[in-house]
Amino acid sequence: MKKLAVSLLFVFISLIFAQAQNSASQQLYKLFDDQFEFSLHENPLFATSFGDHRFDDKLSQQSIQDINRRNNQTKEFLQRLNKIDSSQLAEKDKLNYDLFKHQLENALAWNNLKSYLMPISQMGGFYTDFAQFSQELPFNTVKDYENYITRLKAYKTYARQHIDLMKIGIQESMVPPKVILEPIPKTIESLLTEDINETELYKPFKNMPSYFTDAQIKKLRADGITAIQQTREVNKQVLEFIKNEYIPAGKDSISVYALPNGKEYYKQCIRDYTTLELSPEDIFEVGQDEVKRIRTEMLKLIENTSYKGDLPAFKKFIQTDKRFRPADAEEMLKQTAFIMKQTDGVLPKFFSLLPRMPVGIKEVPGYLQKTAPLAYYNGPSFDGTRAGYYYINTYDANNRSLYNLAATTLHETNPGHHLQIALAMEINDVPVFRKFASYSAYTEGWALYAEKLGDEMEMYKDEYSQFGKLDNEMWRSCRLVVDTGIHHFGWSRQKAIDYMLENTSLDKANIIVEVDRYIAWPGQALSYKIGELKILELRKKAQKKLKAKFDIREFHNVILQNGSLPLDILQQKVDQWLTSKK
Repeated sequence: MKKLAVSLLFVFISLIFAQAQNSASQQLYKLFDDQFEFSLHENPLFATSFGDHRFDDKLSQQSIQDINRRNNQTKEFLQRLNKIDSSQLAEKDKLNYDLFKHQLENALAWNNLKSYLMPISQMGGFYTDFAQFSQELPFNTVKDYENYITRLKAYKTYARQHIDLMKIGIQESMVPPKVILEPIPKTIESLLTEDINETELYKPFKNMPSYFTDAQIKKLRADGITAIQQTREVNKQVLEFIKNEYIPAGKDSISVYALPNGKEYYKQCIRDYTTLELSPEDIFEVGQDEVKRIRTEMLKLIENTSYKGDLPAFKKFIQTDKRFRPADAEEMLKQTAFIMKQTDGVLPKFFSLLPRMPVGIKEVPGYLQKTAPLAYYNGPSFDGTRAGYYYINTYDANNRSLYNLAATTLHETNPGHHLQIALAMEINDVPVFRKFASYSAYTEGWALYAEKLGDEMEMYKDEYSQFGKLDNEMWRSCRLVVDTGIHHFGWSRQKAIDYMLENTSLDKANIIVEVDRYIAWPGQALSYKIGELKILELRKKAQKKLKAKFDIREFHNVILQNGSLPLDILQQKVDQWLTSKK
């Protein structure tokens, strides 16, 4: 009887615990659902890209009242989360809880710093995002086109609200440096001078469904052109405001410390983009150490080539020799496609799980080319109707580099951004917010790790592409020095440019674009190298513990299987895996 009583007591306690766990889990998932539904309502463009077409005729509201309202709602979501007893959650939901809390707290931190008062830079803004948004919409019915036209008309209010935010920013001295505002008028002017019939906004009207009547097609095209012309009139007003009010109010200092809350702002930038508590001084020192190490490897590599000369001479040679330059944009795109197909054949040796969604190639739109980076990636749509895309900047193509094309392609496509992001979107049994989570240190760190992995994949076919890989790594290491140099140590723009010229083989025009990016986007450039170093550290730890039992495919699965994570949580996951292997 005593044993039976103990057994019954154990069952009773287990049932109570299970009920508590179930209750906590239900509260958590109800919170996830409520927050996600709120985000769909508040961000119609995101809803469209997600595949929810309830709001295809709307744009988000960007007035200061709406921003404050959303911030208060985020506080309420956090209060609800804090009331849930996380100790009652299953292990997988404890991770969901921690990541959701991190997301809410981060959003509140940025709002408290009033980052929303600086919505544009030389890299783009609401006007460039709007110019491309038609790519996200379905165009199958007359109603789809009517929604699109209504959304085009909503741009007037959308732009006006952004201007109002920037005016508040001027009043509160929350304005970016003048040097990164000065190129913006040319970008907007290029949008104004494009032939309407050749714009992204007009593309949906070019090949309309054959089952539409002639009358429907005629009316929709006429309404569409009228709406697009209205957006142009709005952009003329945006242009006048930027030229006459915003640029004159720009700061002369390029350091984020020039903002009223500058030191706290940069601390948040570091915390957000590295997901670690690091000081600017420590980051600066890590960057300098990496620059020295990579320079030594470069010198060793040059000794293995037929070139006779020092590192500066070799960099000049590789920058100017025609064999390392494409004849035109078409050759650049063809070589990129060839690298991507070669990579596809090697991936199964290193990855046990590959994404179902493919990745394609596109050229960077003309109006962005002069200020856009060398390349970037846009992920696939959640509903599976649009692939991921690798955007190549073909501006002045015959002066672009080929020797670092392999490393850049690995970074942006497979096994870099595309493989990681597409896999994250395919993870089952996680709340939706996890599929879209993006911690820069993880995503960019993984992509830089993918470049280094190219060595083991034998993707660098000669010493020159090997040098391109090292040069890309040098570029990311210089970022640690230059970003902290500008924002913490008070470097001038010219000093930052000179440092990049001295240590990388990027041409001066690209270096200027890069340095201006670091000025406009404090802290983001730190994420690449910090993230890569953490992944390499975890791999080295796993190899040391597992020795002959180390399996590269299994390690990569551990890194990728939970999607994007803060680096401290990623380390916990690797440690748990290593413990289980014992």
